[in-house]
Amino acid sequence: HVQLVESGGGSVQAGGSLTLSCRASGYVYSSYCMGWYRQAPGKEREGVATIDSDGTPNYSESVRGRFTISKDTNKHTLSLQMNNLTPEDTGTYYCTADPSLLWCRFDDIIPSDFQNWGQGTQVTVS
Repeated sequence: HVQLVESGGGSVQAGGSLTLSCRASGYVYSSYCMGWYRQAPGKEREGVATIDSDGTPNYSESVRGRFTISKDTNKHTLSLQMNNLTPEDTGTYYCTADPSLLWCRFDDIIPSDFQNWGQGTQVTVS
């Protein structure tokens, strides 16, 4: 089991930047899929970015070129650098991880494939 705690959300104007962080604890002794999903009011949870066990990043088309996902294995931390934010990026951002997943491209996975989720952090872009 992996415990995840997000931080770094907030309010920003369109065109601005935010960095989200996710601290993992519990089973952190091997590499596995981690990622970020988001959910806007009245909408389904959607994938934003994931990172494979070998460090390969995967991005949704809506954030490719604007967001960067990274992982610090030593600090057990997952980050999401978000640039050029738009109001469409508004939502609750969730960190997720699953030790049973090694590869996590969005074509191959769905949210329920991940068994561990953080409590979420709010991002509001106006």
